[in-house]
Amino acid sequence: MRQIVLDTETTGLDPDQGHRVIEIGCVEIQNRRLTGKHFHYYLNPDRDIDEAAIEVHGLTRQFLADKPRFRQIEKEFIDFVSGAELVIHNAPFDIGFLDAELKLNKSSVSQMEQVCSVLDSLVLAREKHPGQRNSLDALCKRYGVDNTQRDLHGALLDAEILADVYLVMTSGQSSLSLRDEDDEDLGKQQLVRELDPNRPPLTVICATEEEQAAHQERLDALANSSASGCLWTEMEQAERDQAGAES
Repeated sequence: MRQIVLDTETTGLDPDQGHRVIEIGCVEIQNRRLTGKHFHYYLNPDRDIDEAAIEVHGLTRQFLADKPRFRQIEKEFIDFVSGAELVIHNAPFDIGFLDAELKLNKSSVSQMEQVCSVLDSLVLAREKHPGQRNSLDALCKRYGVDNTQRDLHGALLDAEILADVYLVMTSGQSSLSLRDEDDEDLGKQQLVRELDPNRPPLTVICATEEEQAAHQERLDALANSSASGCLWTEMEQAERDQAGAES
């Protein structure tokens, strides 16, 4: 199977508001092995970049001024991903932006799904680790993937990191460590950690009403700024609905 691990960086959160793709990074996996082939471009969006976005990826309009437009690299990009399965973390975000770029260019390929299939690694991670944090940074920590070079988000670097995470997450290993003999011996042992019955109770610090109000205000702002809404709010509502169904 040929898979392409893909990530993008953008000028903002919503392509429906005219935001554009400014970086595409892809790495190739063939039969569960990294081939060393990659696709990477910075792109000139011909528009300003939200300050919040710059804080995430560090890409400025000045830096991108001499870079190609999406239409100039579109054919090379489509040729690279055609026939493959795209592995993307939070796929609707990236696919939404790529489809918007294709539509803007009036391309013969109007949607990415016409040339490739898509696997959302965020959905996969939530199925394997329900109720836990499943951001790329959280998964790196969980699976022992080195992301120390990730001071800022970058499409190619994030694609390389996600490729490592995906291969470990779908291999049945708990980390990149290959200590087969040690792991086999350890698995034969029954390890029990006994807690001190006289230990003091854990301190629970609850958010104040002011902090809860500020949190809700931030969630509302995120929901209003994105056509797809706020994922955190949707998750909380889903948990409340499930709890109501089970009660």
